[in-house]
Amino acid sequence: MPKLKADNRTRLLQAAVKVTYRQGFGKAALADIANEARVPLGNVYYYFKTKDEIGDAIIDLRVSRFRRLLRELDKAESPKERLCGFVEIKIKNREGLARSGCPVGTLCSELHKNGGAVAKKSTILFAETLAWMETQFKALGKGADSRGLAVHLLSATQGVSVLTHTFHDPDMIEMEAAHLKEWIRAL
Repeated sequence: MPKLKADNRTRLLQAAVKVTYRQGFGKAALADIANEARVPLGNVYYYFKTKDEIGDAIIDLRVSRFRRLLRELDKAESPKERLCGFVEIKIKNREGLARSGCPVGTLCSELHKNGGAVAKKSTILFAETLAWMETQFKALGKGADSRGLAVHLLSATQGVSVLTHTFHDPDMIEMEAAHLKEWIRAL
């Protein structure tokens, strides 16, 4: 693909991520995405034939970013440090979470309201998170309890993201994160 085509597709995808996060996937119009990317509306169809193709591309991008993040977290020396590092991400993003909510949680929730192939595909975003967390708990020797502990941690981080957004209070993240890190360190 020539560089210009790749640049336009990348710009459209980045614009789609921003617009769907800001407006919601269902409300985001292709014209809004084109406008954000500064690309003529007709060009959107060259790169993405349907809105579902845009959804697929957003999910692929988020998965790619998440896998890079996990590789960085995996550099920590212990499973406890890795899990605490995951919690730290919420602290770093607390202002954005208060303003707009969790981009992954919001996207998955919205897509699953309508169902379909894109909704099903979005499940990978949380499935990989749970699997990674479960691996960390297993490395801590938690055996059969590892899945439940992973569900607890993911539920807590997603739940506090929803509350933080609802109340527009980033301090909620810091408070819950402190409890979660204390819990992880005590395991």
